[in-house]
Amino acid sequence: MSDRTVIGLEAPYLIFIGDIDSKLYAKTGQSIVDWRPELVKGQLAFGDNKLDLGVPQMSVSDAIATGVKSLIIGVAPVGGKIGDAWIKVLVEAASAGLNIVSGLHFRLTDFPELRDAASMSGATLVDVRVPPKVLPIGNGKKRKGKRLLMVGTDCAVGKKYTALAMTKCLSERGEDATFRATGQTGIMIAGEGIPVDSVIADFVSGAAEQLSPENNENHWDVIEGQGSLFNASYAGVSLSLLHGSQPDGIIVCHDPSRDTVSSCPEANMPTVAECIELNLSCARLTNPQVRCLGVSVNTSAMRKGLREAYLSDLSAELGIPCVDPLVEGCGAIYEQMQVLGLVGGNSCA
Repeated sequence: MSDRTVIGLEAPYLIFIGDIDSKLYAKTGQSIVDWRPELVKGQLAFGDNKLDLGVPQMSVSDAIATGVKSLIIGVAPVGGKIGDAWIKVLVEAASAGLNIVSGLHFRLTDFPELRDAASMSGATLVDVRVPPKVLPIGNGKKRKGKRLLMVGTDCAVGKKYTALAMTKCLSERGEDATFRATGQTGIMIAGEGIPVDSVIADFVSGAAEQLSPENNENHWDVIEGQGSLFNASYAGVSLSLLHGSQPDGIIVCHDPSRDTVSSCPEANMPTVAECIELNLSCARLTNPQVRCLGVSVNTSAMRKGLREAYLSDLSAELGIPCVDPLVEGCGAIYEQMQVLGLVGGNSCA
């Protein structure tokens, strides 16, 4: 494990959201609540902030009384700015003995008052977004095992949720599968991974190779993707993950409610077919046999009738399963993998 960022978090957790009232910027906290609900006791929001992650609202003292061990910063504000109000509460929590966990670009130890509070109480300051000190460059050599990579038409279209859902689907059907985290939230959920957005560009493909090492022939690494080849802000990390992962299969993640690329509003969203074509073309550099196994669609903004028709039409157009993993699960994609001989003959639930 020396080539990955391995963290050990003391549960249960208090999710800090402070003054952030947008679910988009609170996706770290929401993801932990969704995928590790048994570890979360509550959330800490400021004043009249009405954002609700679906867990009880608590103060630091409430959290201590219920046995919370760690406060996890569950939000990512634009620019990563940390205000005085945040620091005041974080210091209060650290002084009370709560470990503080951050996946932001800033370092918790950069704040003297927070460092001193933790030192006095014995609390631990955990920075998740710290890559391994030594990483190789990618070499493109074929390695044993199978790999499934999530790619997207844009950022924040469900790559992490799809990877987690697909790992669950494979495991429930008797397949040997491991979720491989490439971002801070995924690392918090899995307990290990590499935060690739903090890796120097030349070493991202090497990091992906380290993240999904050689394994037995029937083992699946299900790799959380990052960015999009169609998003000029983050296409570099997406390409490096494609090359380093050497995926046997990709799943394209898409949000049909968007017309333009998230951080590049003058750029139109690509079609799913365009996304499949470009990702397969780029992925063939390190795995000429790569296939697109399905499409994961975030249909949360669609009415039920429109959702079902959209998925059916898209599947007919592309000739592959198109699903919303949070609604119907990933069984149809697993069946596609069975047809292609990529997984065993276990029955689908």
